[in-house]
Amino acid sequence: MTRAKGTPMSETTSAPDPTADVGLADIRAAREVLRGFTALTPVQSSRWLTEVTGCPVNLKCENLQRTGSFKPRGAYLRMSRLSEEQRAGGVVAASAGNHAQGVALAARELGIRARVYMPKGAPIPKENATRGYGAEVVFHGGSVDEALTAAQAYAEESGAVLIHPFDHRDIVAGQGTVGLELLEQVPEVRTVLVPLGGGGLLAGIAIAVKSIDPSIRVVGVQAAGAAAYPRSLAEGRPVALEQMATMADGIKVGRPGEVPFAAVRRYVDEILTVDEEALSRALLALVERAKLVVEPAGAAGVAALMQAPGQFEGPVVTVLSGGNIDPLLLGKVIRHGLAAGGRYVTLQVTISDAAGSLARLLGQIGEAGASVLEVVHARTSPTLPIDAVDVRLQLETRGEAHAEGLVRKLDQQGYDVVRTE
Repeated sequence: MTRAKGTPMSETTSAPDPTADVGLADIRAAREVLRGFTALTPVQSSRWLTEVTGCPVNLKCENLQRTGSFKPRGAYLRMSRLSEEQRAGGVVAASAGNHAQGVALAARELGIRARVYMPKGAPIPKENATRGYGAEVVFHGGSVDEALTAAQAYAEESGAVLIHPFDHRDIVAGQGTVGLELLEQVPEVRTVLVPLGGGGLLAGIAIAVKSIDPSIRVVGVQAAGAAAYPRSLAEGRPVALEQMATMADGIKVGRPGEVPFAAVRRYVDEILTVDEEALSRALLALVERAKLVVEPAGAAGVAALMQAPGQFEGPVVTVLSGGNIDPLLLGKVIRHGLAAGGRYVTLQVTISDAAGSLARLLGQIGEAGASVLEVVHARTSPTLPIDAVDVRLQLETRGEAHAEGLVRKLDQQGYDVVRTE
């Protein structure tokens, strides 16, 4: 996990602050607009994360929000303030799925025609849900940034209003209502962890939290394979990434927005990054321990807690920003998380080709309490003795300690064992 510091609140810069007109009053006003549209999502205390970190940890469950993420907050606020003429011309948006659903739902509620550009390969459930809310879906490009370029072009050609996923003051103010809620639900909170992509959610929460209690630590968490903020903060301006690679499509954004960047720079204490393995482990743990289905982006804060458990002052609130995950990806991520946690182990064992050798090996594995998922024989390697065979075993164990104990036991029994990925 790597980190990047934000600019302290006391520092000022010569550049104009585009968030100067987004303050606590704006976020409180946004909350009034959103009453009856968005849900007050629950905060759940987490015993297992409390045990891991040594301090109280709470989960702000925006994965249980309408459409499965926080996105309807900003989208509805932005669109509710359009003029009748603007509404008549329709709206356009770009999104990998969560903002798409937020825009589509808000458009349906407000009677506005909506078109959404999604990157090719966007999760099928997110596409289907967006269409289900009544929006037109158009696929373009391989990333949200490319889809956004197409949406901007359509807005210029058609006169439709672009509903940006994060770079607008109304979007920031709408997402900031999450901050108001979590402060009321956990008034003693000392650290807030927020998944970070373009920055709208983090910016809004940070403005709300820091305006009420500047001593609360606000931390943004990005996927290491799509972390635009550390370099941007270092250079003092939004800087685009040349490439991105992460399963966390909800925070896979190549360039910070101007509006949220300024707020993040001013209010946020720290930016952390987490790798894909950490995201997988966090998602799996949320399913197993909290019984919550969360997409990889939504698990970023939990990943940071699990990766550096002793670095956060409690009580902690981490925002689960979304739960819209393709079941196929969920299966892959769970398998990856099981492997990362030592629950799935692959061993290569060289044994005699004599009758009964494999049975004895499997018996030793069974006595150790591991389950065999797959067995593959290899007799054709030029490095093998003529009377030997390599056996590749995929096993299910109870965890890393159990897996290491199994390997030691086989070593003690005289087997030539190699653990592979």
